Amino acid sequence: MRFPPLPSRRPPFPVAAGERLLAWATVRHPGAGPDLVGGTRDALYLPERIPWEQVASADWDQDEATLRVVEVARFGEPSPVHLLRLEEAGRLLELVRERVTASIAVQRHVPVSGRRQVRILARRAPGAHGELAWFVEYDDGLDPADPRVDAVVQEALAAAQADVGG
Repeated sequence: MRFPPLPSRRPPFPVAAGERLLAWATVRHPGAGPDLVGGTRDALYLPERIPWEQVASADWDQDEATLRVVEVARFGEPSPVHLLRLEEAGRLLELVRERVTASIAVQRHVPVSGRRQVRILARRAPGAHGELAWFVEYDDGLDPADPRVDAVVQEALAAAQADVGG
């Protein structure tokens, strides 16, 4: 006797070949119908695909039920920011936290001037063994073109790269 397949609880959601939707949440837009956002092992879909190593930060505002996702940007360019008002986001929030954290291979805070510092980051796709992508985040008030700031950054970057062999 054959039984019909059980219905999937996973909503129909287009993801890249070889990926599988692991968590999702409903986004509510004022005056519009709901949309879905989701995450796979490799990327966050908002609906555009953002690889986890390209998510600079993701912050949850419990009171507003809003997820704020900031993408990595090239130096001097504004970082794309996505604000998503979500319903029942628990599993998606867990996945976002776990995958963004897993993409960080190196994170160092380096003092530059007074309380101002830079952060040296190396990121790669979670679970991948490919090359590291290196980033420098500057506190407000630090000028990357300042030779003193640049000297600190170059020294810290070289030390971090030597420590991880890359």
